[in-house]
Amino acid sequence: MKIYVTSVFVDDQLKALAFYTEKLGFVEKERIPLGGAFWLTVTGPDQPDGPELLLEPDGHPAVKPYKEALVNDGIPAASFAVDDVHAEYDRLTGLGVSFTQQPTAMGPVTTAVLDDTCGNLIQIVAR
Repeated sequence: MKIYVTSVFVDDQLKALAFYTEKLGFVEKERIPLGGAFWLTVTGPDQPDGPELLLEPDGHPAVKPYKEALVNDGIPAASFAVDDVHAEYDRLTGLGVSFTQQPTAMGPVTTAVLDDTCGNLIQIVAR
């Protein structure tokens, strides 16, 4: 068994697509129209056939309170691996990305947490 697709709920799919591709560096994989929304996925640029991240609309009534509770408690909705958290933090802050947690050593990992501009906190992590 392996991960095929996982998702983050976003308040605006096209805004999320711009952020996840232009700022975070993912590449668009699938865009399938579904009425007023899309099946819209991104993947790592070095893993075109790897796991996909679905930028899922947050229209379900349970999603917004869930997202707000996570953000209010500082809990990331997703975690992405990077080679160097400090370098990625510098690169992303240079692109105007807002962080809620600066790079922090936590035992064998270093993490930082950013705001994806679509209602989520996202953690970056390096071992």
